[in-house]
Amino acid sequence: MTSRNLISAPSRRTVVKAAAVTAAVAPALVGAASTALADSGAPAFLHGVASGDPLPDGVLLWTRVTPTPDAVPGSGQGPDVPVGWQLAEDRGFTRIVAEGSTVASAGSDHTVKADVRGLRPATAYFYRFTAGGTVSPTGRTRTAPTADAADGIRFGVVSCANWESGYFSPYRHLAARTDLDAVLHLGDYIYEYATGAYPEAKYVVRQHRPAHEILSLADYRVRHATYKTDADLQALHAAHPIVAIWDDHEFANDAWSGGAENHTPGAEGVWADRVAAAKRAYFEWMPVRTSTEGTVYRRLRFGRLADLHLLDLRSFRSQQASVGSGKVDDPERTITGRAQLDWLKSGLVASDAAWQLVGTSVMISPVAFGALPADLLGPLAELLGLPKEGIAVNVDQWDGYTDDRKELLQHLVDRSIRNTVFLTGDIHMAWANDVPLKAATYPLSASAATEFVVTSVTSDNLDDILHVAPGTVSLVAAAAVKTANRHVKWVDMDHHGYGVLDVTADRSQMDYYTVSDKADPDATASWARSYRTLSGTQRVERVYQPVR
Repeated sequence: MTSRNLISAPSRRTVVKAAAVTAAVAPALVGAASTALADSGAPAFLHGVASGDPLPDGVLLWTRVTPTPDAVPGSGQGPDVPVGWQLAEDRGFTRIVAEGSTVASAGSDHTVKADVRGLRPATAYFYRFTAGGTVSPTGRTRTAPTADAADGIRFGVVSCANWESGYFSPYRHLAARTDLDAVLHLGDYIYEYATGAYPEAKYVVRQHRPAHEILSLADYRVRHATYKTDADLQALHAAHPIVAIWDDHEFANDAWSGGAENHTPGAEGVWADRVAAAKRAYFEWMPVRTSTEGTVYRRLRFGRLADLHLLDLRSFRSQQASVGSGKVDDPERTITGRAQLDWLKSGLVASDAAWQLVGTSVMISPVAFGALPADLLGPLAELLGLPKEGIAVNVDQWDGYTDDRKELLQHLVDRSIRNTVFLTGDIHMAWANDVPLKAATYPLSASAATEFVVTSVTSDNLDDILHVAPGTVSLVAAAAVKTANRHVKWVDMDHHGYGVLDVTADRSQMDYYTVSDKADPDATASWARSYRTLSGTQRVERVYQPVR
């Protein structure tokens, strides 16, 4: 890659409205590519543009170019093609501050990245790509504040977007916001299932591709490409930088370091080969800096206000214990791996930021379900990885790896690390929790941290599993969960949507938004609830209006 930076005098913060990017969606990716290229005879940008992992002086830019009709995702076909990129202070590109070029090739599925440095902190920029005379859609991005900046920061927060379950309208509503520094995607960006496996075929809203369960590098590439033809997802990426981690469905359901619940050795190949393919496709198709260690755990700084510690809770974990087994407390078992846990602990204690934000793909708060009625226990068990018999342990989350959780929470208490907020997805429900050091004696015992869990973009939750109207059974279920778990301040079991996290020196507040109907591509969004944790308290409290 070649590049040059042309940094001009600082200008005031630019705030723009995100424009939805028109997606070229056709019955098959081959058809989409062929139609676009036949019309112009030139390369096409069918999968939008994206940016991610903002730094005070830089940001990562991404796109995928289709140079010829046969060069569809996963095909391994198509020639090398030069790709230029430009980054400017204005949407009209009259003040270009950096530009360069790279090459898109079949070896990277014709995806390209440009890691642009030398930029001004806390500044909005516009970017675009060119190939063979074709200009990509324009994206907007933003650099992080300087390490000592004290201004407030605001993130969109999302998780769990299953293509077949509905439309990605939460992405559209976040794209339309003009006040976000970045969007955090906490995992399950794609799903690996065959069509009709999740949800059942009769409830599929739109069919993904390929239709079979994805196993090979080509499969994972095509699935990522399918997602990136979605207009709302393209709009989100074009509007804001993304900070993403993976969970299990980027690989296979309930993945661990040596396998997964949704992987049959032999019949579906070698697990290590499947993981290697999934990771390669992920790093090709996501605006995430490629790690030589093949992991997404990393740390980003957002001024004096926050260090963002991002975790990889799939690559290093032990196999999930049997539900009800005492092995959940085995100190030899791990969800983080020793190196990552030590990295997290050292980063937390060394940080001088006002807030420690920890991006974790699965819930760290303990949850027991002993008080639930039998008719609700089954659906919740399906959502949370519990057996239908009702043993009150979620072995796929931190509840299945209690020694790691105990060590981490004790570290927070022993080293007086305050203002730690876990940001979580995975379970298709919204939660606001204190994170107790000892759940059995809470609230008499200490709360070591707080946790905000966002609901799913589309993936099935309680009302979807039961096929009932929202609120039909959730009030009873939520009351039972809160009764059995006094550190849980709120849980919403049957809506879809997103969160907006607003951080100041005094508090971190999560505003929860829900959409009207995930099966409606034009679904509206509305504010549902807000919770905050005040600096120094390690407790969450309800707030009766969102941050404006």
